[in-house]
Order: sequence, then C-alpha cells, then structure tokens
Amino acid sequence: MSNSYFKVPVPINEPVFSYAPGTPEKEALKKKLKELQSKEIEIPLIIGGKEFKTGKTAVITAPHDHSKKLGVYHKASAKEVNMAIEAALEARKKWAEMPWEHRVSVFLKAAELLSGSWRYTINAATMLGQSKTAYQAEIDSACELIDFYRFNCYYLTQLMGEQPYSPKGMWNREEYRPLEGFVFAVTPFNFTSIAGNLPTAPVIVGNVALWKPASSAVYSAYYLMKLWEEAGLPAGVINFVPGSGGEVGDPVLASPDLAGIHFTGSTSVFQGMWKTVGNNIHKAKYYPRIVGETGGKDFIFAHKTADVDALVVAAIRGAFEYQGQKCSAASRMYIPKSIWNNFKKKYVDEVNKIKMGDPEDFSNFMSAVIDKGAFQSIKSYIDFAKESKEAEILTGGKCDDSKGYFIEPTTIVTSNPKFKTMQEEIFGPVLTIYVYEDNKFDETLELCNTTSPYALTGCIWSQDREVISKMSDKLRNAAGNFYINDKPTAAVVGQQPFGGGRSSGTNDKAGSAMNIMRWMTARAMKETFDPPKDWRYPFMAEK
Repeated sequence: MSNSYFKVPVPINEPVFSYAPGTPEKEALKKKLKELQSKEIEIPLIIGGKEFKTGKTAVITAPHDHSKKLGVYHKASAKEVNMAIEAALEARKKWAEMPWEHRVSVFLKAAELLSGSWRYTINAATMLGQSKTAYQAEIDSACELIDFYRFNCYYLTQLMGEQPYSPKGMWNREEYRPLEGFVFAVTPFNFTSIAGNLPTAPVIVGNVALWKPASSAVYSAYYLMKLWEEAGLPAGVINFVPGSGGEVGDPVLASPDLAGIHFTGSTSVFQGMWKTVGNNIHKAKYYPRIVGETGGKDFIFAHKTADVDALVVAAIRGAFEYQGQKCSAASRMYIPKSIWNNFKKKYVDEVNKIKMGDPEDFSNFMSAVIDKGAFQSIKSYIDFAKESKEAEILTGGKCDDSKGYFIEPTTIVTSNPKFKTMQEEIFGPVLTIYVYEDNKFDETLELCNTTSPYALTGCIWSQDREVISKMSDKLRNAAGNFYINDKPTAAVVGQQPFGGGRSSGTNDKAGSAMNIMRWMTARAMKETFDPPKDWRYPFMAEK
C-alpha cells in the first residue's frame, strides 16, 4: 500500500458546448443520433457484472415519436433483487478495503471518458429516450455528470482531511469509512446526471449499491452502466435492476442489510419508503441513511421594480425548458398589477414564437413529455383550468399524443392565489400566474411562503436592494435553492448545491461535501503515548 498523501485535482466546471450551426460538436452529435437509431438494443439486468434476462420485458420508444422503437429492457423480480443484494455484499469485501485513491480514479476516468469519447453517446441516448433538446442534454447528461464525478472525488479528500485536535501526550485522529450493508439508489427520468450521481456518490466513498433507474429512462441508464464498466468499476459494486417499484423496492426495503437510500422522485413514494423503513427497523442491522429529493412547486415572485424584459426570459426558460419536467421548473408566478400589462404583451409574443417537436431538429425549443401517464396527468390540470371560472388560458392549452406526447407551453392566469394549479405539482409545461395588487405586496409574499407544501426552488425579481433583502428574509424557508434576478433552474455543481426542505426532501445538497458526508461513517481514534500506571486520582489524597 502506498504511503503517499495524494491530492485530487481541484475541479472546475465542465465547459458547455453550444451545438451552434457549423460546430464540430453538432456534427458529432447528429452522427451519434443516427448511429443509435440504426439498431434496437436489448437491455439486461446487470448483477455482479453478469447479464441476466428475465423474459419479462418492456418496449422502449421515443416520447416524441411512438413509432421510434429504441429497444426493450428486462425487468427484475424479487429473485434477481436478492441476487443483487448478495452480489453487492460480496463486492463490498474488496471495494470497501480498496485504497481510496483507486476508487476515486475510477470516477475521475469516467469523467474524462464522458468529457471525450462518451459525450455524444450519453447525450444522444438522453435525447432519444427522454426527449431532451441537444442543449438540455448537454448541460445535464454531459456537463453536470462530469462535474459530479470530479467534485465528489475532491470533496472526499477534503472531508478526510478534517482531523481533530491532539493535546500533548496523545494522538487523536478520525477515520472515514463506508457504511456497512448496501445503498439503494432510486433515480428519476428527468436528469441523466441524477441517475449517474445517486448510485455513484455513495460508491466513491466505498459503499456498494443497487440501482433502480426510472422505467422511462432505462435507455440512457444502460449506457451509463457501460461507461462505468469501461472506467474500471469492479463487478458487483453497482448492480443494475430496472423494474417496477414494488417488484424491486419491496425486497430491498425488507433486507436487514439496507444501509441507505439515495432517492429522487415523488413525495408520496419517498414517504412510503420512509414509512416502510420505520416499520422494518426492528429487523434492520443498521439505521439506514435516508437521503431524498422529491417534489417542488417552484415560484417566481416579481416586485414592481422588476426588469420586465429579463423577467420574460426567466419565465419562459424557467417554466418551459425540458417541457417543465425539472424538479426546479417555475410552476407558479406572482406579479404586481402595475407591470402586468407590459409583461403580458411581451411574454405572450415570445411564447408564441416557441417551436416544439423532435429534439433531432435543433430549431425546436421544446419536445414531448416523458410518457402517457405524464401526458394524461398534465392534460387533466389544463382541462381543469379551462373549465374553471377562476382561471383563463393565456398561452397554449393544446395537447396532442397522436405521434408523441406533446403539450403546448401553457400559461394559466388565475384570480385565486390558492387555485389548484398554484398549489399542486404538475411536472409539465404549465405556468400559473397570479396578479396581485401592488398594495398587497406583503400579503402576497406570505401567500407565496405558505401556499405550497414544497420548498425546493424559487426566485425573486426587483431592482430595489431593500426590497430584495425583505423578500429574501420573508421567503427564507420557502426554497432550498433561491435565486435573485434569475430563473429558478440550472443549479451548477460546486456553485449552487441542490436540494430543498419541507415536502421537497431532506436537503442534503447534491453537488456538495454535505451529500458525500451522508455516505460515510466516522471512527474517532485516540492513541495515548504514555498511559497512567496508577488508577488513583490526585483529588483522592484528602487529609
């Protein structure tokens, strides 16, 4: 074993490619898109480094074109899940003992591969399987995931460098170990970077994982598994078990070897998992670490001094990029009456210019929502607004699933600040606006703070510093990621660690050392150089 102290290179954020006309990256991505579509793939489970085909399969099609079949994937049952648990625990014996610099090297290599030869494969898979535009895929499945790997490796070394004080005669030190057991990573469809981070953040520090990707994002998830294999990740350290929530989740949550859960998804699912863990705690070997990011009802709050032109851009990008399917997407907006008419005209004019369609057409700003269930759910909210006397449709409102799951960028204006679409998470391209009287600014701030159970992201707009200070204080607990004169989306690893409180999750801040610390357990050690030879204390010599 080496006796050197190694330093991980100080990370910088991966540059974002523009994919502008004439750029080499645009040509390379277009070529990769054609290559991936030229073949249908069969995606197996991967357990202990071996492929398993259960025969229980589901078809993968592009959300923007039902006729575009990408392949099929096999679903896990309890049998395969229990095999994966055994494989993970076996792999842990070597992985947890491996010197940290070798674990880190795997993911520094993964970052380098993704920055180079794998970039277009992962981006193209995300575009095809999750209907992201080239730019949305680039900032997600390439740049953010590269950042996760480089920054998380760096955070590990920072944490290990934190050591306690040692007075004369002793040496105090702290050892950072992985958790015993295995970590269950459950990832969503909307960010390939989240799918690539949730299993690997615990693994970097020496844990092993079972990974259940979202059923609607298995296509890009499979390519991530192949990326890690090329980077040198040993067999069994991450086990790939796609399938239904119950088929995979029930045996995992019943296992006494469950050491942690790393989750991004719906609030109801996360609460159900937490409850199950609690009910099973008497059978568990450990108190599992539970880390989760769930829903959001993210806000834009404008003051009368807001820059209207910039506010228009923020509302459009914040609400409609990636079809509003970001945890951080703007979903409700509060705007004062004094600037409403000016904003409305400019906003409607710009929304009407938005192009929507196949992400392979780079002129499209938006594409389709992820699947039939999402389409029907989002459409039901739009239909509700159309039928209500408390709301009107300002833009969009049309939904068409004949070719793909397309929903126009829809804007609802409501007279009721607690209208259904102001309170409930929709997870689609729907922004609801409430116009408030200027003299009810304080009252409306309170509405913003209390209307939704979530507290993930939000932004405020004003050119008055005293007002900005007041709004920031009033909305202190309303968002874990808070933006001033910017849209409430696009957190960057190392710059804006991501996560929220209330019903939005445990706020363990992905993209920070705080998250990495959750997957470590410390051992404090004290070594005394000259221990006492007499058990008596001086105070006992009383006369």
